[in-house]
Amino acid sequence: MSATFEFGDSVVLVTGVGGALGSAVAEAFLDAGATVCGADLVGPDDDDFLLDEPGRVDFYEGDFTDEATVAETVDEIVETHGQLDYLANIAGTWRGGSPIDETDGETFDFLFDVNLKTMFLASKHAIPHIREQSGAIVSVSARSSLEGGEGDGIYRATKAGIRLLTETIAEENSGQLRANAVMPSVIDTPMNREMMSDADHSSWVDPADIAETFLTLCSDATSVTSGAAVPVYGEA
Repeated sequence: MSATFEFGDSVVLVTGVGGALGSAVAEAFLDAGATVCGADLVGPDDDDFLLDEPGRVDFYEGDFTDEATVAETVDEIVETHGQLDYLANIAGTWRGGSPIDETDGETFDFLFDVNLKTMFLASKHAIPHIREQSGAIVSVSARSSLEGGEGDGIYRATKAGIRLLTETIAEENSGQLRANAVMPSVIDTPMNREMMSDADHSSWVDPADIAETFLTLCSDATSVTSGAAVPVYGEA
């Protein structure tokens, strides 16, 4: 069975649009007819920018850990396109390898800024506009956020924070917008393949498959789903 989505009259903001998952989500929304606005710290000319056809996206380069930048970007999107229906909070990264007593404060600040603060700021400034459209926010948590683990506790804490903020946004905006999160395990990305070159990549999840879950959670098919953290583990 296959599903077809239609977002022809919708505007979506994808943060981290140049990354593996961000570019996959952007392409899925584009294929479904949406107007896609993409934000990232790096531009299309950067070697790490993975979106194949950046010209299809209304691109905004900026640091989403900076509130003024986020506010300006969201305001410009709404002024240009007249609305904002959906937000895909994808900007984020992983750091780990050290136990808590050997982790420096800079790593803590970096991960909370990149993973959690970007999600908070983007959601904060997008919510009033998305409420007007009865739209949805989908953010990226992680399977590892469900429990503690060795070597990447700070990362896990940021992703647990995303789940809790998602539940809070859903509760505070019940009946006005929907907020959900997805929980990947290991995504098949170039960075993960480089970091875990000896792992069994065949069990990892293709970003395009997770992108389909983003579309589902923004569609009428999940009109009664809000405050959820959806596993997207595949076989990983």
